[in-house]
Amino acid sequence: MAALERGGIAAVRTREPGGSQAAEAIRRLLLDGDAERWDPLGETFLFCAARRNHVATVIEPALAAGKWVVCDRFADSTIAYQGYGKGIALDTLATLQRLTLSGFAPDLTLILDLPAGEGLARLIGRAGAADRFERLDQAFHERLREGFRLIAAAEPERCVAIDASADPAAVHRAVLAAVRARLGVALPI
Repeated sequence: MAALERGGIAAVRTREPGGSQAAEAIRRLLLDGDAERWDPLGETFLFCAARRNHVATVIEPALAAGKWVVCDRFADSTIAYQGYGKGIALDTLATLQRLTLSGFAPDLTLILDLPAGEGLARLIGRAGAADRFERLDQAFHERLREGFRLIAAAEPERCVAIDASADPAAVHRAVLAAVRARLGVALPI
């Protein structure tokens, strides 16, 4: 976000699940509690409800005001987590996404790619309790990574996979390079 500010670009930072008051309430339902609290389809419906509210109350108004929106996770996460990770049929998820988003899609999606074992090791060193998804086994996280890689390969015009195993400064430079290349905006480092 600091690079956007330095580049004179007004932007809104948000996240999913969450980003709006109602979606943050759903976030707590989704991330807290036992890992098997929700069955995969019920979980998917909750994500869709949160996303619909988030888009209608935060993202669309920001875009209408001429601002960029930088969102930590979006619809691809549902495809990866509930589809590739938990086995919901991809065509079912595509139908739900069409209903939820009415054709809306990001201009650019950055997928920070990291081997599952390395990602899980980083979680251990992070402050705070792991959420119910982070507590799932390594096999789930392997499926999740593969899902994100397949999404990036299927939509190369929108998605850029970035090697997140590099040091933070190198990852930051790769993100800025992707924004420059895909959106035609040179951002200061």
